[in-house]
Amino acid sequence: PVLQFHGKWPFRRILGMQEPFSVLFSVLNFLAHWQGISRIRESIPAWHSLRPYYLAFGYYGLACWTFSAIFHSRDFPLTEKMDYFGAGANVMYGMYLAVIRILRLDQNSPRNKPSLRRFWSGVCILLYTAHVCYLSFWSWDYTYNMIANVTVGVIQNLLWTGFSVVRYRKRSKLWTAWPGMIVMWIILAMSLELLDFPPWRGLIDAHSLWHLGTVVPTIWWYR
Repeated sequence: PVLQFHGKWPFRRILGMQEPFSVLFSVLNFLAHWQGISRIRESIPAWHSLRPYYLAFGYYGLACWTFSAIFHSRDFPLTEKMDYFGAGANVMYGMYLAVIRILRLDQNSPRNKPSLRRFWSGVCILLYTAHVCYLSFWSWDYTYNMIANVTVGVIQNLLWTGFSVVRYRKRSKLWTAWPGMIVMWIILAMSLELLDFPPWRGLIDAHSLWHLGTVVPTIWWYR
């Protein structure tokens, strides 16, 4: 049987890359965000209050998948930290954006005062800083890191699903349900991580397929 070594499967290297298909699929996700940023710049006017938040979502995505591609190319302590911290920032910003968009904290209305937006920004920055400090200076804990990211991911998934349900009931338009449908796609793709089978032909494993599974919903999201 094929055995894991320190929790990792053995892979066939291509051009020196330790997990070549995880690198390839990370690059595809990078390109999906790159295209999405171009779409935002073309379709959303500069005066729109949500535009900078959507662009920031794209930039976090670019950083996340750049670090992922580097880490899967060569696994060193530094590249591992880059990957984990980049993914954590991407997930945290996703929750930040969900609250900003759903509650329309981008608007400076009497109901949504700038102070509330600043408070939410401060909470997210504090949580992420505490997360990085714990992993860096206290314990490089894989279980904790997974639980933290899954928890934040579940919260934003619930927010987007609820948002989709409410909007669909009001308008009965299919596109209003897209955020919830995208969330379901991502959850199904993430479930591939639970399979964790030895790499097919020493190249493709469940983790790489999870990266592949996020490409289409990312493209869809920017619509």
